[in-house]
Amino acid sequence: MATNVHAVAQTGFGTGTNELYDRARPSYPSESLSYIRQLTRRTAPVNIVEIGAGTGISTRALLAHPEWATSIGALRAVEPSDGMRDFWTKAVIDSRCTIVKGTFDDTGVEDGWADLIVIVQAFHWCLDHAKALAEFARILNKDGAVVLLCNLDNREAAGWVAQVRDRMKVHENGTPQFRLNLLRQMFSTPEYTSLFQPHEEKEWPYRVLTTDQFVTDRVLSWSYITVLPPDEKAKLVEDIKAILERGDGKAWISKEEGTYQHPYKTLALVSRKK
Repeated sequence: MATNVHAVAQTGFGTGTNELYDRARPSYPSESLSYIRQLTRRTAPVNIVEIGAGTGISTRALLAHPEWATSIGALRAVEPSDGMRDFWTKAVIDSRCTIVKGTFDDTGVEDGWADLIVIVQAFHWCLDHAKALAEFARILNKDGAVVLLCNLDNREAAGWVAQVRDRMKVHENGTPQFRLNLLRQMFSTPEYTSLFQPHEEKEWPYRVLTTDQFVTDRVLSWSYITVLPPDEKAKLVEDIKAILERGDGKAWISKEEGTYQHPYKTLALVSRKK
């Protein structure tokens, strides 16, 4: 079993859940990837460690981005889930990219190798921030930085988004959520301030084309939902269907085709090594 990774993530992202996850989760706005490229103070090639790489959604986004496509020297992905690593291996086809089993505090990367650490939609699963910070500082070079990137539902932009998330809350049972701002507490700890400069933040509005089926699939891809008993999961799906049928605040693209916008806020938290 992986250490320093929440148990719900270990079970909820297990083998058999990964195809749904990859299909249902959105990519990231081009502006956010441009911003990350501008953070790196060295010219190409850039060495990247991506921790919690999952099925490779963010890896593929970097590889396809015009400012990153020719800038990456090597990308070492680290992922504790066997199922996700297997999916990543099939989905990411680039000789510069490799993936290994590891965690936030056990990456297997040598000292000072990384120009950049990227953690996308994953760091809220870290159990021991102090150990992770020590590992980040160890593998980064002297000009290196850590970027935490996350898509957050924009509850204020559409009523249906808030209603869906409120319905999901019933099943959270204390699982860590990025939106709860628990990570910001880390930035004032002695472990952080001794190793990193004051963090920086940047946010972008992000709207993704979606349908009722995509919204439902995304709900079902959440780790704490995948582990629900079948009857509870079926009731949740019915409740989500009712919310979407009411359509409070749906920004339609085509009612005939059933397409509309899913509003997000994409947040980047940046920590530069001292």
